[in-house]
Amino acid sequence: MSEAALNLSGIWHGRYFYPVSRPPVPFVATVSEVDSWLTGTIEEKGTTGEARGVALAASIQGRRTGRAVTWLKLYDGRFRLYDSVRYEGDVNEDATEISGRWSIPGNWSGTFLMIRPSGIGETSKVKAVQRA
Repeated sequence: MSEAALNLSGIWHGRYFYPVSRPPVPFVATVSEVDSWLTGTIEEKGTTGEARGVALAASIQGRRTGRAVTWLKLYDGRFRLYDSVRYEGDVNEDATEISGRWSIPGNWSGTFLMIRPSGIGETSKVKAVQRA
């Protein structure tokens, strides 16, 4: 896929991983890309404190430069332990995967993987991410 044809708009299924022995957290991201600017939403379940097991919503704003992406995830503010998270990653050649690192400045960081199904054959990748 050429750089000019690269567009990240769509629904992505992913997981982020903690730097400690906690299970990975699945999420669904709905991304819109216009002129390399990224906006969208992320839905996931809370994993700690009063948000444990509660559906959480966050917005994202960021940018794609070539195959590199960065965005800031801002939670809706309902729970004090959920504020903002910075994501940095790389898009694979056919724009069906994004992998990289997330970080909470001054706190901790981990890794993430997102997969966007592109048709037949991608279903197994999505199921693998959902089980990871």
